[in-house]
Amino acid sequence: MNTRRMTALAIVALAATALTACSAGADTGAGSDVDAKKATSAEDFGGMDALVEAAKAEGQLNVIALPDTWANYGKIISAFEDKYDITVNSADPDVSSAEEITAAKNQQGQDTAPDVFDLGSAVALDNLDQFAPYQVANWDDIPEGSKEKTGLWVYDYTGLVSIGYDADAVPAPKSLDDLLGSEFAGKVALNGDPTQAGAAAAGVYLAALQSGGSADDIQPGVDFFQKLNQAGNFLPLDPTPATIASGETPVVIDWSYNNLAAATENEGQRNWKTTVLPGSAVGSYYNQAINVDAPHPAAARLWQEFIFSPEAQNLYLAAGAYPSTLAAMVEADTVDQKALDAVGEMPADLVQFTPEQTEQATSLLAEKWAAAIS
Repeated sequence: MNTRRMTALAIVALAATALTACSAGADTGAGSDVDAKKATSAEDFGGMDALVEAAKAEGQLNVIALPDTWANYGKIISAFEDKYDITVNSADPDVSSAEEITAAKNQQGQDTAPDVFDLGSAVALDNLDQFAPYQVANWDDIPEGSKEKTGLWVYDYTGLVSIGYDADAVPAPKSLDDLLGSEFAGKVALNGDPTQAGAAAAGVYLAALQSGGSADDIQPGVDFFQKLNQAGNFLPLDPTPATIASGETPVVIDWSYNNLAAATENEGQRNWKTTVLPGSAVGSYYNQAINVDAPHPAAARLWQEFIFSPEAQNLYLAAGAYPSTLAAMVEADTVDQKALDAVGEMPADLVQFTPEQTEQATSLLAEKWAAAIS
């Protein structure tokens, strides 16, 4: 959880293997004339079987900022490894979306660089030149408006902004204004810095909508957190499973799938509850993207194919995250109905910020956030 993720893992890659993998993208069983870094669909490899063959020849995939408990990524990664016999090297789950891009730039040309990204929209829109275009086989299952037309970025899943809380430490919040009360003194944390982390920014968006603002005007959200800070209730500490378990962060504004995971992790230790406030709800899809300099370009493209397959999309759903192909899966009867029944239908008044609104909100946060909580 925290800024975006939890405990760090190390990338495991032997130099000799990595050198082989880097060359395999351009010379694999798919044929030496295939340049995996320039492939924009599986057809460029000669079809899905050839893409799988090319990815297996590389043998590895580098991911970043994907903790096991974030939207079910532990199971998603394991399923990919088991299905394709490709080792997934998971680096720095504890970093923000912005830090994913920084890592890619700092490691450009190295075999340890991330192959793929999972990013908040603000960071994705600000770094289009870092991505390679790619359209997955079920491209048409992804709604218009949920993808850049060439596949530079594609929405993969969203949750709802929620309030997670220790029911033994604080009363159940029924409105945002409840968090201003004395019972919440020094107890309310955001999942990161909203100028860097999509989850935290979405918390400010929700505060804006619940305080008379709109997707075109998030100033009321910044004003709310200023009041929360002035009341002594804002806790400038990034929440993690450890801080929740220890009681350091008894109230966390975060995605519903993260707070639901925290309840499971702390069962028997903390009485962790999750609530989505009545009224306007906020969802913000995360974006899949391929690093333009991916050291394992075929595996990166196969990962995209897997992420948007019903198998992985249903794993997102099982964790309480709404996948981008949900409507298509319902129509095709490939949805995990039990998981859908458990998470419930998406709220009718769900607000999803457009790219333009996200850019405007990002600019305002960059200008106003630090002063508001100082």
